[in-house]
Amino acid sequence: MPSIDLETLTTLAARALQGAGAASAAAVSTARALVAADAQGLASHGVSRIPQYAAHLRLQRVDGNAQAEITHSRGGAFVVDAHSGFAFPALELAVKTAIERVATQGVVFAGVTNSHHFGAAAYHLAPLAQAGLVGFLFGNSPAAIPAWGGKHALFGTNPIAAVFPRKDAEPLVIDLSLSEVARGKLMVAARERREIPPGWALDKDGNPTTDPKAGLAGMMCPAGGLKGAMLALVVELLCVALTGAAFGFEADSFFVDEGNRPRIGQAVYFERIETLLTAMLQDEGVRLPGARRQTLEQKAQGQGVEIPDALLAQIRELAERPAA
Repeated sequence: MPSIDLETLTTLAARALQGAGAASAAAVSTARALVAADAQGLASHGVSRIPQYAAHLRLQRVDGNAQAEITHSRGGAFVVDAHSGFAFPALELAVKTAIERVATQGVVFAGVTNSHHFGAAAYHLAPLAQAGLVGFLFGNSPAAIPAWGGKHALFGTNPIAAVFPRKDAEPLVIDLSLSEVARGKLMVAARERREIPPGWALDKDGNPTTDPKAGLAGMMCPAGGLKGAMLALVVELLCVALTGAAFGFEADSFFVDEGNRPRIGQAVYFERIETLLTAMLQDEGVRLPGARRQTLEQKAQGQGVEIPDALLAQIRELAERPAA
């Protein structure tokens, strides 16, 4: 396998994107991020995405000429609208603005909406660490994980990243997806015509598969089972209900050429939550988080709760003692 220096690869990647319809600044920003992923050994999020991105440009699933802008702002919170353009320029604007505002606000929340695939999550946090700041990033994506007990994909692989600066040392960087593995690994395996390990993916009918193409057409297994599925739900809500962006099940897969664009974020918090919960409850086996606790609480309000005899006796004894 031939080697190529990073500068040359970045130039080639940018030219490929420009040739498919991206403006120069967006192409360079995107190419730089993809090459950085390859440099860190993350081939699934590197220039292997160029053919996919180019197809999305040609088919207008992403607007190569879009200009990201801050559309809502109040103190330490703001929203950047990518206007259906590439995610990388929008995230650059968000991070730059966050660094500027944190000096006076202490803590800053930046939301990015109406965006596209944003590559390796931790890449975007590097400027924060360089500025001596702690940073967290949550991102949703097209549906790939079912709700726990469900039969069809609703949540994205929904990566989480964090960066913690250190004194006189490289920052601590954490980057993970909430699927058992990043979905891009299936893309690489499919291209190389090799099987994937059991436990990575399910086919479209919810059956375990070692065929990466069947996994791409189906669903990813959540990391950590039920706990991973609940974390995916949390990220979905953080990224969507607070910005009005599209839920994973409303966005067509990044792994096909044709499909829709993410929609402009105009919806409000409560509408977005109810839209997702309605979709979750379409599968008979799905139970909403907290529902069991709420049902038991309502029952207890009328019937009380059962306490073991020994514990109840101990509590009564303590209660009957004279005050110290």
